[in-house]
This record gives sequence, structure tokens and C-alpha cells, in this order.
Amino acid sequence: MDVMGEGLQFPEGPIAMPDGSVIIVEIARGTLSRVQPNGTIEVVAECGGGPNGAAFGPDGRVYVCNNGGFDTRTDEKGRVRILDSMDNYQGGSIQAVNIDTGEVETLYTEVEGKPLRGPNDIVFDAVGGFWFTDHGKTWERQRDHGGLYYAQPDGSSIQEMVYPVEGPNGIGLSPDDSRLYAAETHTGRVRVWDILEPGKLDSPYGKGTRGRLLAGLPGEQLLDSLAVDSADHVCVATIRNGGITDFAPDGTTSHVASGDPLTTNICFGGSDMTDAYVTGSLNGTLLKTTWHRPGHKLHFNPY
Repeated sequence: MDVMGEGLQFPEGPIAMPDGSVIIVEIARGTLSRVQPNGTIEVVAECGGGPNGAAFGPDGRVYVCNNGGFDTRTDEKGRVRILDSMDNYQGGSIQAVNIDTGEVETLYTEVEGKPLRGPNDIVFDAVGGFWFTDHGKTWERQRDHGGLYYAQPDGSSIQEMVYPVEGPNGIGLSPDDSRLYAAETHTGRVRVWDILEPGKLDSPYGKGTRGRLLAGLPGEQLLDSLAVDSADHVCVATIRNGGITDFAPDGTTSHVASGDPLTTNICFGGSDMTDAYVTGSLNGTLLKTTWHRPGHKLHFNPY
């Protein structure tokens, strides 16, 4: 993989743009940023907290899952390290960003009277609603559970759809919007739910319906955010075994190494959707490679 941008402060949430630039979040910096093709980095908006997953919505704004922030330090090599303490935690939220003006609107901070803890990744469906994961939050002696949620971009409705889920991170939709995928970080598993209609899962056991297991990885491989390609393969950023793990519809897997053990996300772009942009959060880089299949075009993406 080639380095497109470097010096980023824990990059995540890449969105490929038609001009060849890539919008990302910098979690440790608290910003929505843009990496130009020549590697120049521009701040698009100050989100505060810990901006994480990001996606374009039907109104042209970028919707950001804000995990509330982490305490961090920068090591002797200039790499951002996440600490165990939570002194700078501001609470989780869903934000909408006007990328032309930098204006940030906070849409949601709670669901059913309970605060969002660590919103992580987001995907829009064809009718303009969005699914997102809340990864939960880990404290010194306890851990908040995570879950899956569905909300409207105008701030009018948010629903808890599956709860609890074990460390839900990346989330995506099949190309026909009939299935919802979510990656569990600590178990190394990808789960799948059937969608009956927009915002409604096939959930015979209510919120506790855990979906089907697509596949899990052996050993200590942690899963982060994901993108779905045009053949309905779920491409998941993989931590420690740094790179992208390709989960095929039949559950078989293959791995593409990135060179960064803290690989956190992937998106697709380019005229034929075979450009893959990958965030390397340990080294603070945005990487670019050619994927072996076209990616699936996301709803409302400017491509």
C-alpha cells in the first residue's frame, strides 16, 4: 500500500471524494479533515471529543459518530497512543457537519433516555435513515455495553435496535440493502441481520437478537471498521494482524496486509471503485491501494 497522507492524529472514517481527496476524521485531534492527493491536510471542521465513523447523508452533510474522546499521548516516534484513563471524555453523540462552512450540529446524545457511550461507525440506507454502532466504553473497573441503532438525519427519531452487542465496531449494508453487517472488535466476528424494511430487522427475540455469524477469525485478531464491496464481501480493518480481512458471503476469509498493526478503516473510490483508502492509525497514515474487486457505492456519497 502507498502512503497518501501522513502525520495524521489517529485517522479513521475515510470518505473518497470525486476530486481524488479523502475526507477523514482525526480522533485524537477532534477534527473532520481532508487529505488532498498531494498529501496536504486541511481541517474541515472542529468536532471536539472523538470523531470516529463518518458518512454523507441525503442533505449533503457529513454525519459523524463521535465516541466522546480518549485520553492520548504522543510517543517518541510521533505516534498517538490511547490511554486507559477517561479524563477528557465528553460523552458520545451523533453530529452533522456542513463541509463548506465547518458548522457542526449535534443531533443525538441519548436514546430512550440513556446516554450514547461511544458511537463508532455509520452507514445510510437508500431511504435516508442511518444505522450506527455504539461500541460502549471501557472504564478502569467496568465496561458499558454496546449496541446497534437506527436514526433519522433530521434529529427526529433514534431507536435502539440490538442490545447488547459485544464491542460492535464497523457497520455496513449489503449492496441491495437487505442485510446489515456488524463487526465485533474483541471476538473477531462479523455478524449479519436480515432487514425486513428500512429501520426494521428480523428480530424474533427482540433487542437481544444477535443475528447470524458470518465468520470469525482465529487467534488474537481484533476487528474495526468496514466497507462492503460490489460482490457483497465484507472488508474489515483488522488490528494486530494489521490489514484488511475480506469476509466472503460463504464465510471464507482472506487477508491483505497494510503494514500498520492498528489498521482501522477502509473505503472505496475512483472511477471504477477499485481504489481502496485505508487508515493506519498507529503510524498516522492514509494508505492507498488497488482492490481486487470494485467497491460498492454508498448511498449519498458524492461519487
